[in-house]
Amino acid sequence: MRDGTSTSDGPRVDRRRARTRAALLAAAERLIVDGSAATATIQQITDAADVGFGSFYNHFTSKEELFQAATAHVLEEWARLIDAAVADTDDPATRFALSFRISARLAWTHPALADVLNQFGLDLLDLEDGLAPRATRDLADAMAAGRFTVTHLPLALSTVGGSLLGFLRLRSSHPDLVAVDDVEELTGQLLRMLGLDAAEAERLCALPLPHVDA
Repeated sequence: MRDGTSTSDGPRVDRRRARTRAALLAAAERLIVDGSAATATIQQITDAADVGFGSFYNHFTSKEELFQAATAHVLEEWARLIDAAVADTDDPATRFALSFRISARLAWTHPALADVLNQFGLDLLDLEDGLAPRATRDLADAMAAGRFTVTHLPLALSTVGGSLLGFLRLRSSHPDLVAVDDVEELTGQLLRMLGLDAAEAERLCALPLPHVDA
C-alpha cells in the first residue's frame, strides 16, 4: 500500500484492540469483585489494565458502560462456577436447592458480588446470561420431572429471584436481622412453595454444599 502499511496490519490492529478491550474488562471485573468499582476513576482503571488512558475511549464511552459489560461477565462466570459445582447432581430439585443456597450465601462469601446483584435488582431476571437462565432451567426440569408441582414457570422464577434479591438486600441493609443459617430457612420455604413436602425440603437444605472454585 502507498502509505507503507501492509494489508496484514488490519488483523494485527484488530488483535491489539481486542487485547486492550479484554484488559479493560478484566481490570473492571477485579475492581467489582474487590468492591472498588464505585470509587474507581478511569485513570485507575487504565492503570490497573496497563493500557494508555486515551485508549479507554476507543472501547467505552464511560466507566459506567465498562462496568455494565464487566458486571454481566462477572455474573455469567459466577453462574458457570455454580453449574460446575453441581454438575454431578442429577436431580433437578437438588440442583436448584444447592444453587440457591450457594447464591444466597454470597452475602457472606463474596459480599462485593452480592452488592452487584443488589445493584441489578429485578433487572437480573431479564439478563440472557448469568443466574436467571440457570434458575429457569432448573425450575423447568424439576417441574417436568414432577419434583415441583407449580405450573407457572415465569411466576416461579419471579418468586425465586425476588426472594434471593430481597434476602441479599436485607443482609446488606440490616445485617443484624439475618444470619447465614437463615439461608436454609429461606430455601426451605421456597422448596415447600414449589411443591416439596416439609421432610424433603428439610433434607435438601441439610445436604453438604459443594465447593465452588472461585
